[in-house]
Amino acid sequence: MQIYLVGGAVRDKRLGLAVNDRDYVVVGATAEQMKAQGFNQVGKSFPVFLHPDTGDEYALARTERKTGSGYTGFQCEFGPEISLETDLQRRDLTINAMAEDKNGRLIDPYGGLIDLELRQLRHVSSAFSEDPLRVLRVARFAARFAHLGFRIADETLLLMSQMAGSGELTSLTSERVYQEMEKALTSDSPQVFFEVLRQCGALAVILPELDALFGIPAPVYWHPEIDSGVHTLMVLEQAARLSHCSEVRFAALCHDLGKAATPKSNWPSHRGHDLLGGAIIDKLCERLTVPNNSRHLALLACRWHIIIHKQAEQSDEQLLMMFDSCDVWRKPARFSQILSVCQADIRGRLHHTEDDYPQAQILMDMFSELRQIQVQPIVQAGFKGSAIREQLRAQRLQCLAKLRAQHPY
Repeated sequence: MQIYLVGGAVRDKRLGLAVNDRDYVVVGATAEQMKAQGFNQVGKSFPVFLHPDTGDEYALARTERKTGSGYTGFQCEFGPEISLETDLQRRDLTINAMAEDKNGRLIDPYGGLIDLELRQLRHVSSAFSEDPLRVLRVARFAARFAHLGFRIADETLLLMSQMAGSGELTSLTSERVYQEMEKALTSDSPQVFFEVLRQCGALAVILPELDALFGIPAPVYWHPEIDSGVHTLMVLEQAARLSHCSEVRFAALCHDLGKAATPKSNWPSHRGHDLLGGAIIDKLCERLTVPNNSRHLALLACRWHIIIHKQAEQSDEQLLMMFDSCDVWRKPARFSQILSVCQADIRGRLHHTEDDYPQAQILMDMFSELRQIQVQPIVQAGFKGSAIREQLRAQRLQCLAKLRAQHPY
């Protein structure tokens, strides 16, 4: 029995990154031998074991044979006769196909170390094309390592394009698609994930709502970058600078999806896209089974971002409607997230990446004053039933009017 450290831990160690998870491959062993040494088996389709003390994963060396369509259409073969090189060959990228023995000696049969030095994401073998999920994984690695200068090898990008055109991407489950997308959203450069998918033709399959924005013009006065798809990815990039929260980044990605519903006769204007986007976001979230927190934040940011941008032009009633709709009274933290999306929207434009966004502080100051108005004194004054809500609304409107008279923002 020989045990090797494999995959991300070997890669990240040589990149000087923190190693959080350690995975091991066991060569020359059987499942019975692993159990006899106290390992706990957790794998069903192939034997994966958890170390009884560390909880690290140990998998028997294995290979796979394509037996059907999609990323689940494989038959796994394992046993003591499978070599380390055979196991590594089934992996996606060369930088993920390196191993270390117990003495720290590197085993690198497919040139992963050279590709690390070249900052190149390159597939290990032609077997890469058998698993459509790898298109998303490579796009995610491109986003994760973009700040280190990594790029996708030309031959790998070509293979990804062929895979996107084959129709196999449609076999991916919505859960796996969203899992990969959410991981990409938490990376340093989440916009790169979507840029790569569009470059290889996969975005139209995976996220057609976003792909539809590319080529749709916006007024050059407001959007020097012109293209609505380009703007959206610029907003996502800015959102990543403002927040580590995946919900904020997802909302930034979705905030302008309504522009795809604007009739061409109205281009480059997109009046009302904030109202049109809700149905598109709902459909997207339903298809990808997006968690409710992300879904609700995306819907609210889409619906109110124009009103928030132009808060000085709104009536007191309109602003209070916005506060109520965002439920700032119970979820102030979420309102702060919405404001982050709005700030990213303003900065996600050519030549505007450092713009100030006073609207955020103005609205937070308004909210701080409005939240001082409590229900209890209204009840103690004798109001009952629906009259309580009406009186609360009246007092909030009076407060807004007073604030805006004192401070004409």
